[in-house]
Amino acid sequence: MRWIVGGLMGLVGLLTLAAGVLLLLDLPNRPARTDTAALVARAERYDVQIRRDDWGVPHILGKTNADAAFGLAFAHAEDDFATIQEVTLATRGQLAARNGLKAAPTDYIVSLLGVWKAVDAGYEARLPADVRAVLEGYADGVNLYAAQHPGEVSPGLLPVTGKDIAAGFVFKTPFFYGLDAELKRLNDLPADPMPKGSNGVAVAPSRSADGATRLLVNSHQPFTGPVAWYEAVVESGEGWHVAGGFFPGSPFMLHGHNADLGWANTVNKPDLIDTYRLVINPKNRKQYRLDGAWKDFERSEAKLRIKLWGPFHVTVPKTVLRSVHGPVMETKAGLFALRFAGMDEVRQPLQYWRLNLARNADDWRAAMALQALPSINYIYADRTGTIAYVYNGLFPNRPEIKGVDWQGVLPGDRSDLVWKGYLPFDRVPQLWSPRGGLVFNANNTPFRATPDGEGLDPRGFAPSMGIQTDMTNRSWRELETFGVDTSITPQEFQAYKFDVAYSPRSRVAAIVREVLAIDPGQDVELKAAQALLRGWDFRADRKSRAAALAIGTAWAVETDPKDGGPRPTPLAAVRRTAAELKQHVGRIDPAWGEVNRLVRGEVNLPVDGGPDTLRAIYGEPGKDGRLTAVAGDTFIMIVEWDRAGTLSSQSVHQSGSATLDLRSKHYADQAPLFAAHRFKPVWFTEDQLKGHVAETYRPGKRRG
Repeated sequence: MRWIVGGLMGLVGLLTLAAGVLLLLDLPNRPARTDTAALVARAERYDVQIRRDDWGVPHILGKTNADAAFGLAFAHAEDDFATIQEVTLATRGQLAARNGLKAAPTDYIVSLLGVWKAVDAGYEARLPADVRAVLEGYADGVNLYAAQHPGEVSPGLLPVTGKDIAAGFVFKTPFFYGLDAELKRLNDLPADPMPKGSNGVAVAPSRSADGATRLLVNSHQPFTGPVAWYEAVVESGEGWHVAGGFFPGSPFMLHGHNADLGWANTVNKPDLIDTYRLVINPKNRKQYRLDGAWKDFERSEAKLRIKLWGPFHVTVPKTVLRSVHGPVMETKAGLFALRFAGMDEVRQPLQYWRLNLARNADDWRAAMALQALPSINYIYADRTGTIAYVYNGLFPNRPEIKGVDWQGVLPGDRSDLVWKGYLPFDRVPQLWSPRGGLVFNANNTPFRATPDGEGLDPRGFAPSMGIQTDMTNRSWRELETFGVDTSITPQEFQAYKFDVAYSPRSRVAAIVREVLAIDPGQDVELKAAQALLRGWDFRADRKSRAAALAIGTAWAVETDPKDGGPRPTPLAAVRRTAAELKQHVGRIDPAWGEVNRLVRGEVNLPVDGGPDTLRAIYGEPGKDGRLTAVAGDTFIMIVEWDRAGTLSSQSVHQSGSATLDLRSKHYADQAPLFAAHRFKPVWFTEDQLKGHVAETYRPGKRRG
C-alpha cells in the first residue's frame, strides 16, 4: 500500500494556489530544537538486549513489556528508520512539510478523518496503562535511534510519542477495507491497479499425515514502504513472547505466533462504508438538509504546511467539514458524507495487545470480541489442534428499510439512514473446528472456507452486511490442492503454498479462452500468439514459454490503466503484450523466469509465480520490458505444533532483515531462499537460539 491518498489532489484544491496564499509563505526557519540529551537519558530506564541471529533477525529480550517494545523499535529503526519516520510524519499530517505538494492530500486526510481528535480524546481514556506503556516504550526506542543519528532525522520529528504510535493505527486501519478506493471513486480517480491479496491456511491434526497442526501465514504486501513486513522475535519477563511480522511503527506482532497459538491475516471486503449525497442550502452553503431542516456543518481548519524548495514552505488553510454522518468530501459532483466502521476508534493497540498475549482459543476470542479492528480475515490455529476462520468485520447495525440500497449512494437528508452501533461479535461470520480439518482464505468469500462447503450459510447473514461472494484463483487452487488432500504431509503443505498454477475456473484461464476463440483470419501474429497460448499448461513456472504472453494479456485486461482509461479487450491486450515482448526480448515466448525477476541490490534472480497465484508475485515493468517483483509474497511463515504440542516454525523474507542498508550482508541474503521456495528456521526459544546468535548488544551501544 502506497500512501493511500497520494493521488487525491482534487479533494484538496491545492493545484490552484491563489495569489493571496503567498501571504502565508513561511520565512526560512528552524523548528525548535529538541533536547536529544534528554531523549538519550530517558532511554537509560529501559532494560533490554537485542540479539541478532545468523540472518540478522532481531530477538528482543526485555525485562518488562515496555523494555521489549523499546528494544524492538530501536532494532527496527536500525533497519528501516526512514520508513518509520515517514509513517510518523504522515500520521501527524506533516508529510508535505518534507515531501512537498504531492504529500498534501495525505496530510489533509488526517484532518478529514479526525485522527488526532480521536487520539487526543481516547488515548488515556480508552487505552489501559499497560498498553500505553508499550506504545511509549516503542516511541522512546525510535527517539533514541534518532538522537544518535541526527543526520537521518527530519526537522520537527522529535520527540516521537506514544500518541504518535497509537495514531498510526487509527489512520491506517480504514484503508485496509477500502476507504481509499471510495475516496478515489468520489473524486473520479483511477483505482490502484495493485490488488490486495493474501493466503491463510490452517490444517488440523485430523487432516495432517503426521497428526500435526499447521498454519500458513502469507500476507501479500509491497516489498518496501509503510506496510512492508519486518520479522522479529520479542520476549519480555512479563510473559509477552511472539514471533512474526511487524509493520514500521507497530510495537505489536500483527500476524505470526506465540508459544500457544497463531494466526494469519488476509484482506476481506465487507461493506463497511456508506456514502451519503448531501443537499446544501442554496442560501447558506454552511448548512445541509436533514429531515426537512437545515443543519450547520461542524467546521474546522486544516493548516497544510507544504515544502516549496530549499527552506521555503507555504501554509495553505483548508476547511474540514463534518456532518452527523461523518467526514464530508467536496467533489466536482457535490458534497458527500462518509460513514465508516470504526470511526473515532482508538483501541486498535489494545486489541492487538490482547491477541499477542492470548494463551488459548477463549483468550483469543475474547480479544477479537473487543471489535476495535474493523476488518481483515483471521485464520487461527493452536497447540491443542483447534483451527478457525473469522471473517472479521465491524458490521454497521443498518436498519432493514425497503428500497434502500446500502451498497449505493444514499440520500443524506434522512436521519433514519444514519446507522448507530455495530453488530456484536457473535454475529460475525466465523467457523471453528470444522470436521474436515481445514480452513483457508485467499481474499475470497467466507462461504467457501472449507473444502466440502461445511459451515457458513449465506442465508444466515443479512444482505445489508455486504459480505463478498467472489472467488480468486488462489482460493480455487487452495480447493484444488489442500482441499483434495485429506492426509497432508509437511512437504505437501509447503508445495501447495508455492503452487504456480491458474485454475480452469480462474479469470486468467477465461481470458486465454477468449483469445483462443477469436477468429485470426489472415493475422499471422495473432495465429502465432494463439498457438503459443493453446499449448500453455496454465502454470507460471520459470521455464514456461507461454506464461509471459498469457499473464501479460490477462493482467492488462483485469486491471484499470493508470491513466483512468478503459481496460483493453482481450484481443487488444494480447496484441499489445506480444508487441512489447518482441520489442524488449525479441520474441513472444521468453522463459517466464527471463522476464519475471527478483532484484535486490546486486542480486538478480529468476522467480516463478505471478498475479493471483498461491506463489504470488506482482512485478513492475522496467524500461527493458522485464518485470521486477515489487509486491506479493514477502514474509512467509509456516507454524507447526506436532502431535505432542511441541512448537516449531520456519520463515522466509523476500530480501532480508536490513530493509534499507545496502552495506549489510542481510540486505539480500534471504532472496536466494525466497526464489528457491526454501525457508530458514525461526529460533523462538532460548534453547533454539543457542549457537545462532551473531551479536548481542543494548540499544544504542552496538559495536561496529
